[in-house]
Amino acid sequence: MNRNIEIFDSTLRDGAQGQGISFSLEDKLKIVRALDDIGIDYIEAGNPGSNPKDMEFFKLVKDIKLNNSKLVAFGSTRKSDIKVEDDINIKSLIEAGTDVVSIFGKSSAFQVTDILKTSLSENLKMIEETIKYLKENDKEVIFDAEHFFDGYKENSEYAMSTLKVAKEAGARTLVLCDTNGGTLPNEIKEITSEVVKRFGNIIGIHCHNDIGMAVANSILSVESGISHIQGTFIGVGERCGNTNLSTVIPTIVLKMNIDIKAKEHLQDLTAKARYISEISNIQLEDSAPYIGKAAFAHKGGMHIDAICKTPQSYEHIKPEMVGNKRRFLLSEVSGKSTVLQEIHKIFPNVKKDGEEVKKVTKRLKDLEYEGYQFEGAEGTVELLIRKTIGKYKPFFKLNHFKTMGENPWSNGEFSSTALINVTVDGKTEMTAAEGDGPVNALDKALRKALEVFYPELKEVKLVDYKVRVLDSESTTGAKVRVLIESTDGNESWSTVGVSKDVIQASWIALVDSIEYKLIKDIERKAKAYF
Repeated sequence: MNRNIEIFDSTLRDGAQGQGISFSLEDKLKIVRALDDIGIDYIEAGNPGSNPKDMEFFKLVKDIKLNNSKLVAFGSTRKSDIKVEDDINIKSLIEAGTDVVSIFGKSSAFQVTDILKTSLSENLKMIEETIKYLKENDKEVIFDAEHFFDGYKENSEYAMSTLKVAKEAGARTLVLCDTNGGTLPNEIKEITSEVVKRFGNIIGIHCHNDIGMAVANSILSVESGISHIQGTFIGVGERCGNTNLSTVIPTIVLKMNIDIKAKEHLQDLTAKARYISEISNIQLEDSAPYIGKAAFAHKGGMHIDAICKTPQSYEHIKPEMVGNKRRFLLSEVSGKSTVLQEIHKIFPNVKKDGEEVKKVTKRLKDLEYEGYQFEGAEGTVELLIRKTIGKYKPFFKLNHFKTMGENPWSNGEFSSTALINVTVDGKTEMTAAEGDGPVNALDKALRKALEVFYPELKEVKLVDYKVRVLDSESTTGAKVRVLIESTDGNESWSTVGVSKDVIQASWIALVDSIEYKLIKDIERKAKAYF
């Protein structure tokens, strides 16, 4: 398709309504810079009339120079039965100082009469007068037709009349909103096609994901002729979220051959998505298309062998096109090709029939028999390869540690303390830390002790911790497998430990996590030097 599509991101407004998300002012400023870097056309930055934090944000964001994006203030039409110039929220939109304003108004007759409690004619006046007033104040106006698809199915004539009024009042773009997120793809395509026929190339789409169809509905809308897509960059939002732009953007560029500004920045897609998820304090699903850790991960021996010969045998695009990378997962079904690929990441000169491959394969199989699982623990795999081949030197020596739990406790939570003694290059450091349970206390104590020698560990934090009992029939004497995920804000990695003692299994995984980070930092510094 030889046409342009505008990308409108609502992470800072619609995304902020998602469960567990609360952006600080600094968070919002960081996300604005990231979205501008990736080539987003419009960044909906919030509702300045809804809370003091958003108004303060609009004051601060004026100092940021944007290269690709336009900032958008968001708000509703004027309230019923008052003058538009007297509406406090409308005044806030103008005071926000953005060139673009996104206004939402009801397109469902039911929503007008039963929720707004006003007349259908008054609602049309609210839309018309608000848009005209904003145009008089030199604003580019995007009209979000809220509940459009439900409204169209209830009363298509009235739903269309809201678009007609908005267009005639001066709205540049008319956005059809699947506000409840329950419209099926065939309905979206049929209705959107009718709207495009009537109003031309000024139609946008805003889908919610309540039946898992937001991306599909947005893609079908493109086929129907829309020129503007709204969503959030990693799909966050109220209830089940919004259209995931990190899926839509590469799909319309790579699969539909549509030019968008973000096309020039596609190789940064994965890094920006993970950066925004980190700021949002949510964990991306490994299976997320294009950007997930498992998006280009291969486990079966025959699949991996085929990938090594011809990548397109099991990959629909090159992972590098979206800034991701191919992963081969080591497991009981892995063959020598898999092991060799992992070894080559560190030691590219090792031969397939070399003794090193045999040693690593045997060690992996032995540990799997003990209960280890490596397919989600690339950090531990790399360290295992280094140790087995003999290219490993420990960064510290543990002299001893002790964990203690306290009962009873006064604050309603189980408090624990960890005491640890380590040696680095002949120097000993002993420290203690409190935590929410023994593993948390041990994690804090270990990092606290090692930060004296390795300050870069201050960047590292544990973002996920999983425990699995491997033999439930052994009850409290069963082996457990601990898998942890860590990040330094730029990269994430996973490590694993197995023991009959959950503290020891956690310790093994924690040590691997820290040593992996230190090794990677050394390698980065060496590359930068040369």
